[in-house]
Amino acid sequence: MTNRTYTKDISSHIGETITLAGWVDVRRDQGKMVFFDFRDMSGKVQCIVLPKSVSKETDRPNPPTESFRPNHTEAIEVAKEIRPEWVLAVTGIVNKRPEKNINLNVVGGDVELEVIGIKVLARAAPLPFDMSLDGYNLELSTELDNRALVLRQPKVQAVFKVQETIIDSFREFMKKNNFFEFQAPAITPATAEGGAEVFKIDYFDKKAYLTQSPQLYKQIVMSAFERCFSVNKVFRAEPSSTTRHLTEIVSLDAEMGFIDSWVDIRDMAEETVRFILQEVERKNLHHLTLLGATLPTMIEKTPTISLTEAQQKIFEAYGRDVRGEKDLNAQDERELCEIIKKETNSDFVFVYGYPTRQKPFYVYPNPENPEFNEGVDLLCRGVEWLSGGRRINEYDQLMKHVEEWKMDPEKVKMFLEAFKYGVPPEGGFAFGAERITMQLLGLKNIREASMFPRDMNRIDEKLSSDGY
Repeated sequence: MTNRTYTKDISSHIGETITLAGWVDVRRDQGKMVFFDFRDMSGKVQCIVLPKSVSKETDRPNPPTESFRPNHTEAIEVAKEIRPEWVLAVTGIVNKRPEKNINLNVVGGDVELEVIGIKVLARAAPLPFDMSLDGYNLELSTELDNRALVLRQPKVQAVFKVQETIIDSFREFMKKNNFFEFQAPAITPATAEGGAEVFKIDYFDKKAYLTQSPQLYKQIVMSAFERCFSVNKVFRAEPSSTTRHLTEIVSLDAEMGFIDSWVDIRDMAEETVRFILQEVERKNLHHLTLLGATLPTMIEKTPTISLTEAQQKIFEAYGRDVRGEKDLNAQDERELCEIIKKETNSDFVFVYGYPTRQKPFYVYPNPENPEFNEGVDLLCRGVEWLSGGRRINEYDQLMKHVEEWKMDPEKVKMFLEAFKYGVPPEGGFAFGAERITMQLLGLKNIREASMFPRDMNRIDEKLSSDGY
C-alpha cells in the first residue's frame, strides 16, 4: 500500500493524519466509543473510534486526501461490525495517550490512533478459540491443528523471532570467521551416519535416501574451500514420539581445515554459541520477556570433561553406576548438567572421548587409545545441543574404516575421492535450530519450536489418532 505507516513509527507522527494497515487484535466497546488493538508486522497500537465528527480536519498536519475524507459517523458504524482478525486500512489522527495510560514497555505504547476512516480489506470467520494474550492457553495438539491461525499469536511469533536470530547469528558468525556458505543436497545415494534410521525414496528406477546430515558434503566442500558451513533441512526416520525428536529439522553445520586437534573444534563451537546467545539477548529481549525465558549461563571457559569422568561424577553424586556405558542417556545428561551447574555455575558442559565404534566411520580415533574417538558433544540444561569433533583426513585410514563399518565404497565414492587427493587435518560440528530454540526458551516440546513440525504422527495434519 502506498502512503502506509507502520505502527513502529507511529510515535514520530503525533498530531498527523496517517494510514495503517493490519489486523484487528482485540475489540472492545466503552459507552458509544469503540476501542480496538491494531497490529501489523512491526507492532501494535490502540485505536479509538469516536461517535461524533471532529471539525477542521484540514487544519491538522498532513490532512487526509480528498479520496479518503474523515467521517466519524461512517467510521463508528464500521467499527461496530469489526471483529478479531478482520483486515483493515485505518486512517486516523495520532494522539498522545493520557499520562496514566502510557505503556513504555511496548512499541507505540505512548500514543493512540483516533480513527476517522476504516476500509475493510478482508473479513474473518469467528475464531475457534481466544487468541488474546491473556486467554491463549491451548493444548499442543489444538495449536498444531490450527497452525495457520496460531502463527498470528504474539507468543508463538516470539518463538520464531528468536529462532530467526539463532539462524541469522550462526550465519553471521561463520562469515565473520571466513567460512564459505553452501547448500548440501537433500537426496543422497548413501547414509552419512550409518546407525540412525533413514528415509528411503524411489529415485526413478533406483533407491536413494533423504539426507540425515550434510556431513559428507561439507567435508568435500571443506577440502576445496578450507572452511565452510550450511543451513540445511535434514531428515531422521527415528521411530520416536518423544518431546525431543522430529523427523525434519534445520541443521546448522560447520567444517574447518588445518586444525591442530579436536580442541580447535570445541573452541570454535563454544564461540559460535556464545555469539548466538549475545545476539538473542540483544535483539530478542522483548520476546524473551513475553515468553518468561532466561538465557543459559555461559562462563568464560566452558567446562570440558571426558565421558569416563562424566560417568564417574554421576556415580558419586547420584549413586547410579553408568560407568562403562557407551553414551550418556537422557537422565545422565540432566544429572551431569546439574552437577556442573553446582560446581561452576555453567549451564554448559563439553563431553568428549566416546567409544569409536559408537560413532560414524569418519570420526577420528584417539591415537593413544583408538578405542575412544576425538568427538565432542555440548550439553546445556540437560540436553545435547551440539555434536562435533575431529575427522579422519588420511585416505588409507578412511578406507580401513569403510571396510570395518561394512560400507559400500561405491556409494561414498565422491567423498572418498576428495580425501584421496590430499585433505588437511580437519573437523567440524553441527546442531539443530529447533532443539536450541526449545532449550533457550524453556519450551516443553520441540514441536513448539518447529513452525510446521513433522513427526511419526503428523505432516501438517495428523496421520493417526495417537500422539501430537
